[in-house]
Amino acid sequence: MTKPNFKEIGARLASSFRLSTRPLAVYGTEELPSDIPRLAEVNRCFAVSLFRMATGNEISGVWVSADTSEGCCPGGISHVGFTPEREDIKYFVSTGRKDVRGGAAEFLKSAPEKVEACFKAMGKVTPPGKYLVVSACDALPDPTPDIRSVCCFGTAEQVRNMAALVHFDRDDPFSPVIVPWGPSCGTFISYPAGLAANAPANTAFMGPQDPTQNHTLPPNMMALGIPADLAARMVKNLDASFITRRPQVASPNRGKY
Repeated sequence: MTKPNFKEIGARLASSFRLSTRPLAVYGTEELPSDIPRLAEVNRCFAVSLFRMATGNEISGVWVSADTSEGCCPGGISHVGFTPEREDIKYFVSTGRKDVRGGAAEFLKSAPEKVEACFKAMGKVTPPGKYLVVSACDALPDPTPDIRSVCCFGTAEQVRNMAALVHFDRDDPFSPVIVPWGPSCGTFISYPAGLAANAPANTAFMGPQDPTQNHTLPPNMMALGIPADLAARMVKNLDASFITRRPQVASPNRGKY
């Protein structure tokens, strides 16, 4: 079986959905990546770093590992499996506790027990290799590594179209595209790349629903985290689908409503 070319897959996704952003690829490697910066050299946060990579040409990729996580968001490092989830996170994410970060809280969950239950439901999170790398698809090295997932940023219309293509050859109307709870790096990386043991396979993850990243993402911008096999299948289905056969429906010329 021919190995999918994710440089081409990224290019097809970008052109077919008229993305102004660069599709990103997630993979693991046992060798120290060269010519791209460590995550913390761009930003401590995965979401910020990935959005900068997708919307510009200055950054072609970022990497992180368990022993080079200094300066990175501790939550992000745990959500990609390099460190255990910290005990205090469940309080900070929910209603707070006086002895945790001075009582600061995000109020994203009604109680710390709800946070704990969600983390348990995700299952064990395992990094894809000694180093986790996120690269723009157009900057992937040769030979192309084994890609775990693709992340595409787009407008609401573009993400709607991508979600519709995911559904194109599926007979289940509910589960092919979901909006999961969790941090942005879960939507962008952990869930679609299969790092979280219980993340459903063959599913695209829309979001993020994490409002703490509203300062990072423009109000009209969303993302779709797509497992690698599913991204390849989407590209295979392009020519038979509405994207190619009814482009005026996918990207209408808008007049007055």
